[in-house]
Amino acid sequence: MEGLEEIIMDAGKAAAILSAAKSSMGMDISPVDLTNVLMFTNRVVSLSEYRRSLSEYLKNKMGTVAPNMAALIGEQVGARLISKAGSLTNLAKCPASTVQILGAEKALFRAMKTKTSTPKYGLIYHSTFIGRAGRQFKGRASRFLSNKLSIASRIDAFSDNPCNIFGQKMKQQCEDRLKYFETGEKPPKNVDVMHDALQESLVLQQQNESLNTSVKRKKSKKEKKSKKNKVEEKENGE
Repeated sequence: MEGLEEIIMDAGKAAAILSAAKSSMGMDISPVDLTNVLMFTNRVVSLSEYRRSLSEYLKNKMGTVAPNMAALIGEQVGARLISKAGSLTNLAKCPASTVQILGAEKALFRAMKTKTSTPKYGLIYHSTFIGRAGRQFKGRASRFLSNKLSIASRIDAFSDNPCNIFGQKMKQQCEDRLKYFETGEKPPKNVDVMHDALQESLVLQQQNESLNTSVKRKKSKKEKKSKKNKVEEKENGE
């Protein structure tokens, strides 16, 4: 069962296949049919492995290009937003209201033409925050999330040393906002959260700089030592 779930990556389908296999009467399979079944199985396994490798590549790429967006909304939704905008820089230039409905342009223009209510969300609908928000709070949750996404994209696009600290803090802010919608518990102030994130990012930057400095020193020492050895070998040879 675990191996089947790992291959098809769907617990429901794996359970259905196992249930059908138990209730099946069974019959002999011809060599030709067996060959085709094996070919199809190998194809499914290769597609699953390819999907897993693509997912890993996307995770690593988003962690490098847009770490805060990846931490806030996930690699897949973040990559789709960047692709829809054309680039990370273009997404960073978009206001939060545009980020909110990015991917729902047809519905927006249709609503403007028919003078009906405009869509509340586009690609960000696939975020877990929108899915977990109550029906009456989905619009407010999408506005809050798009605001944070706009900030995260600008940090990723224009920061000299991007890290995912701001994205993690803003993700927690979204969680606190959902809790506020449900229970009325007030979340921490945005100024305090961003101040903490800035302090943590500065500490991380200092640690990285000290680490890079130590690596450069070790590298320079090795180069000096190798040059010295070459000079000594040359003198001994003469």
